[in-house]
Amino acid sequence: MGMAAPIYHSAEMVRALPDDGNRYETVHGELLVAPAPRLWHQALVRRLLVALDAFLKKHHIGEVLISPADISWSEDTLVQPDLFVAAVAEVQTLDWGQVKTLLLSVEVLNPGIERFDRFTKRRLYQEVGVPLYWIVDPDNRSSKCGRLRASSPSSSANG
Repeated sequence: MGMAAPIYHSAEMVRALPDDGNRYETVHGELLVAPAPRLWHQALVRRLLVALDAFLKKHHIGEVLISPADISWSEDTLVQPDLFVAAVAEVQTLDWGQVKTLLLSVEVLNPGIERFDRFTKRRLYQEVGVPLYWIVDPDNRSSKCGRLRASSPSSSANG
């Protein structure tokens, strides 16, 4: 008996999924399902939001936002970074469909789904030209901050 072929998920299919407390994303048709984040996860996202917002207000580089979000670069891609900095002009449209230029994407790891953030989403952000990617690991109290380059998927610096 063979295995069933995986279902290819478009962004529209993901948008149509029920609001059941899970976070649904798709990267090149692969469905990523994450449970509601832990309290510690949300506390870290809030702290990062406050710090980045203060920095960005001073330097006018971009606008910081948090998920839920609706970031899509193609019909088979829809992601919800935990926290991200987008181009001001795109955010000012108040239309998720116009938000394409992420200057920074931040993912705070959750147990059991680290692979999505460490590999699947990191590679996507690299492909679409997101220049900076931070991974925050609350369990190990560490972070990895890197510059993403299209030619080198493993290029990053510890921060």
